[in-house]
Amino acid sequence: MASDRSAPPPPPSPAIRRVIAWLLPIVAGVLAACGFQPLALWPLTLIGTACLAWLAMRAGGARSAFLTGWLFGLGLFTLSDNWIATAFTYQAQMPVWLGGIAVGLLSLYLAIFPGLATLGLRLIVRPKPGTPPALAAVPAFAGVWIVSEWLRAWLFTGFAWNPIGVAFLGPFRHPGLAALTPWIGTYGLSGLLVLLAAAAAWAAGHATAARSTPARLAGAPGALLPLALAALGMVALRPPAEQAEGGIAYTLVQPDLRQEVIDDPRRFEPNFQTLARLSPPLRPGQKRLVLWPESGLADYLREGYPSEYYYQFTYAADPGLARRRIGHTIGDYGLLLSGGVDLVMADGKVRGARNSVTAFDGRGDILASYSKAHLVPYGEYLPMRGLLEPLGLSRLVAGALDFWPGPGPRTYDLGDYGKAGVQICYEIVFSGEVVDPKARPDYIFNPSNDGWFGAWGPPQHLAQARLRAIEEGLPVLRSTTTGISAVIDADGVVRAFAPWHHRSRLDGFIPPPHEATAFARIGNALPLTLAAALILLAFFMVALHRRQG
Repeated sequence: MASDRSAPPPPPSPAIRRVIAWLLPIVAGVLAACGFQPLALWPLTLIGTACLAWLAMRAGGARSAFLTGWLFGLGLFTLSDNWIATAFTYQAQMPVWLGGIAVGLLSLYLAIFPGLATLGLRLIVRPKPGTPPALAAVPAFAGVWIVSEWLRAWLFTGFAWNPIGVAFLGPFRHPGLAALTPWIGTYGLSGLLVLLAAAAAWAAGHATAARSTPARLAGAPGALLPLALAALGMVALRPPAEQAEGGIAYTLVQPDLRQEVIDDPRRFEPNFQTLARLSPPLRPGQKRLVLWPESGLADYLREGYPSEYYYQFTYAADPGLARRRIGHTIGDYGLLLSGGVDLVMADGKVRGARNSVTAFDGRGDILASYSKAHLVPYGEYLPMRGLLEPLGLSRLVAGALDFWPGPGPRTYDLGDYGKAGVQICYEIVFSGEVVDPKARPDYIFNPSNDGWFGAWGPPQHLAQARLRAIEEGLPVLRSTTTGISAVIDADGVVRAFAPWHHRSRLDGFIPPPHEATAFARIGNALPLTLAAALILLAFFMVALHRRQG
């Protein structure tokens, strides 16, 4: 008897279906991560997020909805935060292979927040299996996503790295859809991306549910419309053609001090000479603000510390001599802002350290000092040290002293050099937390040591600094040890930059600030109000649908 070749293939087994159900959201998350730097393929972020929305709209229950978002987050954060593993190659206390495990463990935690967003969508809309997705899912998903990213930024000290809206940031010369952040904030920008993605998923769901092929083809353009609108916004939203120049001259230094040598005492003097050669004194009558990166200075620059610290960790045992040498390097007509380390003393003993930025004049006198407030867990301090240290865990930053946090954003009036706000390294990623609300600065100085972060971390860090510039309407000046250093104007345009792993200096005038933006005045109350409005709209649409049904 001849076999029937036209018979359909047997359906996949339940086990295979479960594997596919687990893999799809992970792949969608990996796809979405491709929109972040350094790949910057923003349409893939929109497509990946639309896939997540489509899967979440079809989820049969709360557990399934949460798991879908959690698996998406696992793919998203594992790829986008892969640079964290590189940090483990620059310390001797823990094995290098632990870096990959650290990325995985962090992703397991961070994935909870997309899971909460998909769970929130399910609880608001409560889709019925086998029916097309409700239109209320579109504003609901955008609203709960905004809330989930805001929670991620502060819960358990927060990890605000790579909000999904950063994919809407354009290339160096224009901001793309991120130009909207002065009115909606970064988390609102993420909500806009999710809104467009959910709209595409909703349209695709209705197109596939159509009974006839012509109806399906007619519904297909609706799924592509959000992508077209995003593309239009990325191209159309551009800064003014004429770029205003400021009046404060700067020299921004990128010494390319690699992480493998920056803490080597044998390299302290050559490292300082590199900084000095890139910061030559000016002629009489000229004034200039000199900017050095985080971790550039090895000296302890204040008196009163135990003598063994001066001799063991610095090349100049006399802090007064070290300060005078710095002043001589800058010259009588300059002012220096530089990263460094201060010690915390109590009862004559060293109790901790502070990651600081210090302002020096041409005599080497200290004019002001700022201490980093947002410290990196496991990088600058070891949580639960008494429990974890016996297990062999340590900080990634060299030394046994934990860093202590400072009081938060401060503005320093530097006279002819303007009013400077300071955010050290990782602090710049926290939307709404980078400016002293009582004293708006003229610019933000963001010194950083990105030498830990491989090829993916530095461009992601720069992208988030650009978001802060646009949100606050303030220029941001980034001086880093290895790159990417940059001068960013108040529209998020990169006026000048030093590429990764290039020894370089940038000279020019600090771009002028804008008037305080709506976000600068109101802060994250803006995106949270937007989230509340979207969620309320979704509840209203659900209630209206049930009433009509």
